[in-house]
Amino acid sequence: MSILEQLQSDMIKAAKAREKGRLGAIRFVRSEMKYREIELGRSLKDEDAIEVLSRLSKRHRESLEQFTSAGRLDLVENEKAGLDVVTAYLPEALAESELAAIVAETVAEVGASTPGEMGLVMKAVMPKVKGRADGKVVKGLVQVALATVTED
Repeated sequence: MSILEQLQSDMIKAAKAREKGRLGAIRFVRSEMKYREIELGRSLKDEDAIEVLSRLSKRHRESLEQFTSAGRLDLVENEKAGLDVVTAYLPEALAESELAAIVAETVAEVGASTPGEMGLVMKAVMPKVKGRADGKVVKGLVQVALATVTED
């Protein structure tokens, strides 16, 4: 079952169970998917859906940080619920050890040896971990990998 079909099925279940918060979050995700579909001018594939879900996940995490720092606990709960719905449809996140292995492999592939080549490595790593790792975490691991290459 594709992500879009799963969203449709879960939306119907949430409506029947009268879960207003979950239903609203799923409808929001589906509307973002529809916007992306219109933008691309074709039906979405699972890769496109994962891209949209990743973007929404990042947006929810950033909003969660801002609302927490501002002391808006009412909005924090809303964002947590939205984040939970979005992450349920994303592929399982990579463990940090797996991610570090992918980064090390890519650094060797690209032949990067200085921190100045970070953009080149990031450009090669991100498609490999699309939807399964946070960009900030990947950036940190790439910096560490390039620093160790430079020291050797």
